[in-house]
Amino acid sequence: MRSLHAKRWIAAMLMIALGALSPVAVMAAKPAAAAAPKQASQQFVDGIAAIVNKQVITLQQVNKEAAAAQAQLRRQNIPVPEYAVLQKQVLQRMIMEELERQEAERLGIKVTDAQVAQAVETIAQRNRITPQQLRAEIEKGGAKWSDYLADLRQQVRTDQLRQRTVDSTIIISDAEVDAFLKSQGQAVAAPAPAAPQQAARPAGPQILGLAQVLVEVPEGATSAQVQALRQKAEGLLQQLQKGADFGGVAAASSDGPQALNGGELGVRPVEGWPDLFISATQNLQAGQISNIIQSGNGFHILKVLTRGQPQAGNSPPPPTTAPQAAPMQQGPMMVTQTHARHILIKTTPAMSSEQAQTRLAQLRQRLQNGESFADLAKRYSDDATAPQGGDLGWLTPGETVPAFQRAMDALQPNEISQPVQSQFGWHLIQVLERRTKNMENEFRRMQARQLLFQRRVEPAFEDWLSQLRGQAYIDNRLDPASNRGRR
Repeated sequence: MRSLHAKRWIAAMLMIALGALSPVAVMAAKPAAAAAPKQASQQFVDGIAAIVNKQVITLQQVNKEAAAAQAQLRRQNIPVPEYAVLQKQVLQRMIMEELERQEAERLGIKVTDAQVAQAVETIAQRNRITPQQLRAEIEKGGAKWSDYLADLRQQVRTDQLRQRTVDSTIIISDAEVDAFLKSQGQAVAAPAPAAPQQAARPAGPQILGLAQVLVEVPEGATSAQVQALRQKAEGLLQQLQKGADFGGVAAASSDGPQALNGGELGVRPVEGWPDLFISATQNLQAGQISNIIQSGNGFHILKVLTRGQPQAGNSPPPPTTAPQAAPMQQGPMMVTQTHARHILIKTTPAMSSEQAQTRLAQLRQRLQNGESFADLAKRYSDDATAPQGGDLGWLTPGETVPAFQRAMDALQPNEISQPVQSQFGWHLIQVLERRTKNMENEFRRMQARQLLFQRRVEPAFEDWLSQLRGQAYIDNRLDPASNRGRR
């Protein structure tokens, strides 16, 4: 369980507040849709825009989403592409969302209303407002709250899908953490309690906000195709260098998932970006644009949106349910740790959520009747800790996902929880003991590990999505050329 959880979630006390709520922070909701141009609905007699495996996406659905995207772009003062171009961009996004939905369903991932409500709470807390104030901001911007929640549900599902498929493949070694801390000018070992150097170090983490235009290179592309796509990227760069609006170019031409948000990738500590992005933008100031950089995913053009230290008035990153990497911090940090163990029943196509919950309720009754927690964990738990009787060791706040953390924090030593649901399945949790410890060195290492993890996980997830798309049957009737190599 630790290997599944600790890599992505870090303690809330480590996070930085990037400022008060702004319109940018609530753009995940789609403003109320305007009427789509009539000619778009006449393109195909059968009204089918695409087929994704066996699932149909209709033109009516595309036009509804395109109209909402138009309104969102106008609200952000981003030039709106021609409607036919916008349709294609919207459909590409819908195809990827449908592929994610199908894969999540195959893996037994279901997003509950409680998880969506918790995501709302998390976003509100990051923006230092209440959920009620968040809703007011959304609706003031012309969006429907129900649409916002639907988009948020999609984000939660994407996060859970990434956690199930990619997170566990990203391994950050202790040697990499040591090297990172050394590169940041921080000692690898815990510093002496009263070292004057600590007080003398300059404070202030550096943050970096980026937007991108991505020209994707499909898996298995030929040399000629790669060259043609590079020429396309060079043409887009020339447009930008001549003064074209970056958000408008992204909305019309980027293959990135953030295209219809003007290509904005958000704001995070500098160290949290991929090395390739850091190198390409290290000499750029806010408003400047990089040259073309190539990754395994394609050709990128980056724009620096903001750079410097976080200020109270800075715009926060776009709403996301995934925790953001925190800047490096120093100083004593007294933390209450919990020694816990658990039994995990994963949900799968063969084990429904209801069945998993029922099985754990039965196991809990057996524990109440005196059976050994360790023995039952060894026999029934689906977690990697099963051979150790479900023992998770000493857990620091933020090392587990929020649902698990909340349930664990509510328990007294030796108390056993009711079945608790997380994105990994259903858990029975027992707290063994608690202690308070100065976690300064451990937290610096956790922060370093989290920053290194964030650098890698997003490119890895993009690669995984590209593979998922390459293995799917896709018949895109608005843009048949995009079907090449993906049938």
